[in-house]
Parts: sequence; C-alpha cells; structure tokens
Amino acid sequence: MGTMAQMAVDEGARSRPRATRQKRAVATLLDETGEFTSAQELFARLRAAGERIGLATVYSQLRSLAAAGEVDSVRGDSGETLYRRCGSPVHHHHLVCRRCGRTVELAAPELEALARRLGEEQGFSELHHVVEITGVCPECPGPG
Repeated sequence: MGTMAQMAVDEGARSRPRATRQKRAVATLLDETGEFTSAQELFARLRAAGERIGLATVYSQLRSLAAAGEVDSVRGDSGETLYRRCGSPVHHHHLVCRRCGRTVELAAPELEALARRLGEEQGFSELHHVVEITGVCPECPGPG
C-alpha cells in the first residue's frame, strides 16, 4: 500500500488518459459532423455510439477545444451555443443561414479595423470580438 501522496499521483495518472480519450472522442465526432452542433447533440451521439461520457465532460472538452482555437462556436437561434471544427486557423467571423445552418467563414479586415478603432476610442485595450451575421442562404427557398 502506497502513501496518500502516491495514491493521489496514481489516481491523477489514471484520470488523465480518460480525459484525453474523451477529448479525442468529442474532436473525432466534430470532424465527422462538419456542421455546427450543440453539446447536447454531441452527447447523445457519443452515448448512442457506446462512449462512456457525461454531459458535463462534453461541455468541458468543447470549452477546452474552443480555448485552443480548434473549434468555432456560434449562438443558435434558441440561444444555445453550437460548435464546429474550425475550418480556418486564423481569426475569422461567420455568416450563418438561419434556416439550414450553412456557415461561411469570413475574413473581414475592415471589420477588424473598425473593432480596434471603436475599442480604442473608448479607451479599451486587449480587445477581442466575435461577429456572427445571420441571414438566409441562396440555397434555401424564399419566404413561405
């Protein structure tokens, strides 16, 4: 029997691969999905595939992937955050179809300059922004 410190180290070592496996499972599913998806949807699909993972872990892994710049997130019409594997490694914005969810990634240097100018005019520093423009894409039928 080891010391309490050794048991804590052993426990930590056992939990790390699980988190890595779970992050890999979430990331792989995002790769396969290719579209914006909620944490609830990802959780249901992972569980249906036999993955032993909790909803809180899915949220945690998504936050971790988003913080690392590996996934994009947008706010859906219902207010729920939706996630998708990043298609661009550089800062960008999204044009999202309200009907079908089609998303176009936008590089907008004019918007970057405007955001910087507006923040600086108010004395803000360490600026960060997220821009999401919604509309109806050309593939979706007109008003019904």
